[in-house]
Amino acid sequence: MDASRAGASARDPGTDRRRLRRDVGRIALLFASLGSIIGSGWLFASLFAAQLAGPAALISWLIAGFAVLLIALIYSELGGMYPRSGGPARFPHYSHGSIVGFTAGWMFWIATVTIAPIEVEAALQYATNYLHGLTHTNAAGVITLSGPGYAVAAVLLVLFTLVNLWGVSRMAKTNAAIVWWKVAVPIVTLAALFVVGFHGSNLTADGGFAPFGLKGILEALSAGGVIFAIVGFEQAVQLGGESTNPRRNIPFAVIGSLLIGGVIYILLQLSFLGALSHTALSKGWSHVDFKGLFGPFAGLATGLGLSWLAVLLYIDAVVSPLGTGLIYTGTSARVSYALGRNRYVPRPFEMLSRRGVPLVSILFSFAVGMLLLIPFPGWQEFVGFISSAIVLAYGLAPLALVALRREDPDRERPFRLPAAGILAPLGFVVANLIVLFAGWLTDWKLFAAVGMGFVLFAFSYATNPARRPHLDWGPVVWLLPYLGGMALLSYLSSFDGKGTLPMGWDMLAVAAWSVLIYAAALRTRLPAEHVRATIEAQEREEAEVGGAPREPVVRVPEAEPRTAGVTTGSAERAPAGARSRSFRPGAPS
Repeated sequence: MDASRAGASARDPGTDRRRLRRDVGRIALLFASLGSIIGSGWLFASLFAAQLAGPAALISWLIAGFAVLLIALIYSELGGMYPRSGGPARFPHYSHGSIVGFTAGWMFWIATVTIAPIEVEAALQYATNYLHGLTHTNAAGVITLSGPGYAVAAVLLVLFTLVNLWGVSRMAKTNAAIVWWKVAVPIVTLAALFVVGFHGSNLTADGGFAPFGLKGILEALSAGGVIFAIVGFEQAVQLGGESTNPRRNIPFAVIGSLLIGGVIYILLQLSFLGALSHTALSKGWSHVDFKGLFGPFAGLATGLGLSWLAVLLYIDAVVSPLGTGLIYTGTSARVSYALGRNRYVPRPFEMLSRRGVPLVSILFSFAVGMLLLIPFPGWQEFVGFISSAIVLAYGLAPLALVALRREDPDRERPFRLPAAGILAPLGFVVANLIVLFAGWLTDWKLFAAVGMGFVLFAFSYATNPARRPHLDWGPVVWLLPYLGGMALLSYLSSFDGKGTLPMGWDMLAVAAWSVLIYAAALRTRLPAEHVRATIEAQEREEAEVGGAPREPVVRVPEAEPRTAGVTTGSAERAPAGARSRSFRPGAPS
């Protein structure tokens, strides 16, 4: 079907059922991911990473780039195979059923719904330089919004919401215009710093290249905002169901955005390190700061006499975070839409407007954002939590990839991850290590949020008997031990934990635990007929074929999770009277 027809209407006239519109083209999808990657992270992460790791922050960016690229390649295959809005929340559901699927979706939702408020706060933090009174610093030295600042933040969140309600095409076009600016300003900044004030000797000053050793390099990944800055590639996957040619566009956007963003961030870190004055380094890397300026690059520009660059940075410090907030307002809504499609949350979250956007989900994201602005901590205090939530959700993708390769092997794969048998388990191990590096002071909040999600899931299940998802209990035999084991290892670790496990041993323990869980997860993957029936049902429900009649309900035998030595039943339809369950279009397994 051509793109014009696919996006012509958000309603299928043959069913009177509203549809997601396929209006997002190849470049727009690339810019959705790139615009998410280049946000407030570029304004702050170079400073905080340098404080924790010194010049070795460059190694932190390389590690983060490798780790996130590995996960991005996995999502490129999954997104090309299953182009769905809110796809990252659905892939584990396809491979391991409802409980694992909910866990992934819940963590993605927590991470994405918090980013718009934190980006707004970052923008206002910079804007305080010329619009005084938007923020204030409390007794603990944490910058928070003032009353007027909260009012301005509310207006900005309203604007994000209105643009997203206008339609995905308008949102993508608005974002594309912003992204050109967001890419240009960092490039101009790093070029100016290299030309005017780069001092190569800074890379070995005050304790050498790695003054805080390996631990500082690893801590910078989460606490320094490195992971937070470089993630965002998954926006192309979240919007995959609304792309004109998702099987081609998703891998292009995911890989392309990460490569462009990663190169820019590494060069920004290098230019920042070299442009620091000897005065700024006089007390050591951990004390590098720019008091009163609320921004490291603006501080460097002012110190080097580049007043024009400082003005440009203050403008960009509003534009870049707000552009990212615009995208995440939409993508957090796609996650809650996917949760609704899988029956994890009430039906209204599936509701689409006449413009084909998830209406209730977008409004709910706005409401949650407003609440989060009230107790919001400073930028650095929250990025570790967001990074860990995203990475924990990322970690379930390698499990889904290998399981779906085995149970749905004939599906078209526009991009195929080479050496998946090695790279998938490696991706799972790396994701869990990044969660460890965030430290126990961050991780306990993360695992508490997971527990809260299970409580909400149970409440939704108990109070909505007509929309209860089928509970796939097999994967629970590894999911709960996995989460509990990660929490225990973080508590015992050298990363803000009790220190019972010395550094190195805690990393080895997490890696070994990850390998065991990976093997257990593959043993409990759902069988082929179960996987395919779920996928085909959702494909029929979400097919963008104007006027096509709905397909009949498909009934398949009740499927048990796959375990070692157990063969699966036939994929044929159940005979009359056989125990079966209905796979309705869009219904979870």
